[in-house]
Amino acid sequence: MLIAGTELPEDLLYLVDEQTWARLLPDGSARLGITALGLKASGEIYMCRPKPVGEQIAQGRSMAVVELAKSIVSVKSPLSGEVLEINAQLAERPELILADCYGEGWLLRLGPHSLDTERHQLLQGEAARAAMEHYAWLNQLQ
Repeated sequence: MLIAGTELPEDLLYLVDEQTWARLLPDGSARLGITALGLKASGEIYMCRPKPVGEQIAQGRSMAVVELAKSIVSVKSPLSGEVLEINAQLAERPELILADCYGEGWLLRLGPHSLDTERHQLLQGEAARAAMEHYAWLNQLQ
């Protein structure tokens, strides 16, 4: 589905206020990234530094730092857990985040600790669409 001209895959879980997503993987881990709508609001990304493998991350706390044209921003995690893998391509090619934020531009893979209890804070499908449309309206991202 499209929100303000950006893609919003229906199978992902979204932490709307932070504009981050989680894709649950068959092995029980989750791949995390930034939404296309969040990127539209942010602009160009010049550098991305995810938390290192082994780091423990809490839901709503920093999972990465990105450098934008005029600021450095902490990207908040949609889930708590241990960093299992980072997207090593981003060190040399941070533009992958903008080019394919739901594919090659993922930030890290996490081993979730509290998925059952944290899932209620994440939105999916129609609920995510409505919240993202409201976010786009509030931020004038039409």
